[in-house]
Amino acid sequence: MTRAAALAVALTIAALLGATDGAAVRSENPKLFGSVGQGIVLRDAQGNRVTKLDPGTYDIEVEDQSDFHTFHLTGPGVNERTEVDFTGTVSWTVTFGDGNYIYYCDVHPTSLRGAFVVGNPPATTPPPPLVITPKTRLVLTSGPAELITLKTSGGKAVKAVKRGTYTVTVRDRGRIHNAHLVAPGYNRMTTPLTYVGTQTWKMKLAKEGTLRFYCDAHRLTGMRGSARIFV
Repeated sequence: MTRAAALAVALTIAALLGATDGAAVRSENPKLFGSVGQGIVLRDAQGNRVTKLDPGTYDIEVEDQSDFHTFHLTGPGVNERTEVDFTGTVSWTVTFGDGNYIYYCDVHPTSLRGAFVVGNPPATTPPPPLVITPKTRLVLTSGPAELITLKTSGGKAVKAVKRGTYTVTVRDRGRIHNAHLVAPGYNRMTTPLTYVGTQTWKMKLAKEGTLRFYCDAHRLTGMRGSARIFV
């Protein structure tokens, strides 16, 4: 064998060994399995529901069994979903980082949903409780649908208020509804029932108790709410 031929053989063997070594160290991504139909779930390769994972890259196989559901997986760096009218199996490769992840059906997000944690998410500080004081402008809206709400001018629902005198913007939006505010020592409503418009009321809350708001015509069918009055 000539020197050139021997060198070519040596290079070929080295290349083959390198390929073999590379194959030996290559590992597959962990596999997860999702499904949506009668329920929605994400399981690991052993069939356990996923509640906590290590950060990393995963291969996910999702079986969408219904043309009126979706499987939507989202969280830090991930946003994958099936379409509503799709049925069948899809495969995703995703990389999870430290954080909280959820999966749900876009059509039924409250009844079909699940969640899991990856790694060690940073701790979150809950927002401070909303404190309603007389400096807070309130908005009472009645109608046009069968709904009445009491919120701050920033759109936050009012659950508790401090004693004092408030400015309330009252929006009566339905000819079959009215807006009625009742508290210890206070009672005011829009009239007549067919009235539609906006008014500004001064509401003095002098005592502890309950502030109630409702539509007189539909109070018994659920068009009502309340907030606690505190010192």
